[in-house]
Amino acid sequence: MEIGIDNRIPTFSGGLGVLAGDTISSAADLRVPLVAFTLLYRKGYFEQRFDASGFQQEAPVSWNVDDYLQRADPVVSVSLDGRTVGIRAWKYEVQGSNGHSVPVFFMDTDIPGNSNWDRTLTDCLYGGDGYYRLCQEVVLGIGGIRMARALGFEHIRRFHMNEGHAALLTLELLEEAARKSGRDQATAADVEAVRRVCIFTTHTPVSAGHDRFPLPQVEQIIRPLRTRFDLEDPGTVKLLGRILERGGYAASVGEVFEGEPWFNMTYLALNLSRYVNGVAKRHGEVSRSMFPGYTIEAITNGVHAGRWTAPAFQRLFDRYMPGWKRDNFALRHAAGIPKLELWNAHVECKTRLIDYVNETTNRGMEVAPLTIGFARRAAVYKRGGLLFTDIERLRRISTRRGRLQLVYSGKAHPNNHEGKEMIQRIFRAIEVLDPDLKVAYLDDYDMEIGAVLTSGVDVWLNTPEPPMEASGTSGMKAALNGVPSFSVLDGWWVEGHVEGITGWSIGDGSDRSLDAPSLYEKLENVIVPLFYDKPDEFLEVARQVIAFNGSFFTSHRMLYEYVVNAYL
Repeated sequence: MEIGIDNRIPTFSGGLGVLAGDTISSAADLRVPLVAFTLLYRKGYFEQRFDASGFQQEAPVSWNVDDYLQRADPVVSVSLDGRTVGIRAWKYEVQGSNGHSVPVFFMDTDIPGNSNWDRTLTDCLYGGDGYYRLCQEVVLGIGGIRMARALGFEHIRRFHMNEGHAALLTLELLEEAARKSGRDQATAADVEAVRRVCIFTTHTPVSAGHDRFPLPQVEQIIRPLRTRFDLEDPGTVKLLGRILERGGYAASVGEVFEGEPWFNMTYLALNLSRYVNGVAKRHGEVSRSMFPGYTIEAITNGVHAGRWTAPAFQRLFDRYMPGWKRDNFALRHAAGIPKLELWNAHVECKTRLIDYVNETTNRGMEVAPLTIGFARRAAVYKRGGLLFTDIERLRRISTRRGRLQLVYSGKAHPNNHEGKEMIQRIFRAIEVLDPDLKVAYLDDYDMEIGAVLTSGVDVWLNTPEPPMEASGTSGMKAALNGVPSFSVLDGWWVEGHVEGITGWSIGDGSDRSLDAPSLYEKLENVIVPLFYDKPDEFLEVARQVIAFNGSFFTSHRMLYEYVVNAYL
């Protein structure tokens, strides 16, 4: 549903889109024959500004499609609620490090011949009501397959659905399979044929992240579900039961056409994919508990080393580990980089961050103090305000143990009022703590700000409420730049955490009410003294975090796993 490949093409909201961009960049580097499809959001994913109280305000992003994308020739169509809606595509080539490229096609309904309303279908990412969202998913899934065929991609071996938003592509593949056999309706044999070529990655352990729509609405927008399947075939009847949902669970076969069950995109993808995975080992466990009876593997996310390593560290790695961009595992030799050179690279990155903070917020920050960074989508479960649970203790740590600076950033979805209130609480904390502890909140978080933040702070903070973190990738970006994580044991950090070596844990996962006390205790008695009193040991942590985590949690390694375990 979103792909973040260039900061100037604002068709992504956060981690899912940036991960897609990193995956595509690795495919280009590694010469993986892949083609990507998403939607073209002409209004972007909103500009974020704050009023005097810290309340988030949104505005459309102005960008010129023609400046970055090349219009493709074919126009295909889908049927939406009886209307024929045309779709065209725009092409972007992601260039790899060795001359190979991966095409990305952005599908667009803002074309002559469509109604005014249909022309807005690809305006907004995650916008509108359920009807709007389902129409978008028809354009993405069904329209995406038709566009691929029209562009000449007739022999695709695997179809990889990232989250359930794309799951309707399976219905289009079923219809293709039936037509090839001269039938109007799909049989169990067609189901198996489609399942053999589909891969599904679920990206969230949050129930609200799994799209579901009332079955009558689905059958209003696309033709009735039952007419697509041979109802004399027990295999297709069983499938229909397993892709519908009643009360949070897959409906039994007897419930298929009784009442009004929900059409669950995740169940559709689960039942029509040969390989299913979560995005971290812990997330795989959580997903299996959410969807019992399904085989769900795990491939832990990674980030593109070339995109997220700051220039100062790129030069350092080029000197000591030539070839690291092609072979990310070479970064394991970072443990031998001279500490003074590591420190000089870090100071360059930190100076860039502090200069940016002061230019944009006028907070008067300095390079010397211990600086902690936090930048996540402003969702309540990410607990962006956990560090401010005890304002006075935080103040005492800064005034008595060692000066602290905090840099925050992140957007709340326009309809997420709780997320906006959480940001406002952080703004109030900024006022209360000043001047004993300087805090900055950077507006309009994007990939450029993310790169400056993750490379420029001294410690990366992450405080999700377990087990709500599917993976998380911001700490991986920090690791590439020698920045250790200070995080709750959830998502990828369960695999990347080695206490005192790659960073520090918050709590032990047994009692969430103890997370804030654990955070303060470790910050005051471990991290602050290490930074100020034992800088040589702090730099050793910086070296080890590159060697342990920077070398492993990359999209190159992740894509190798997809190729071996899923694509082949």
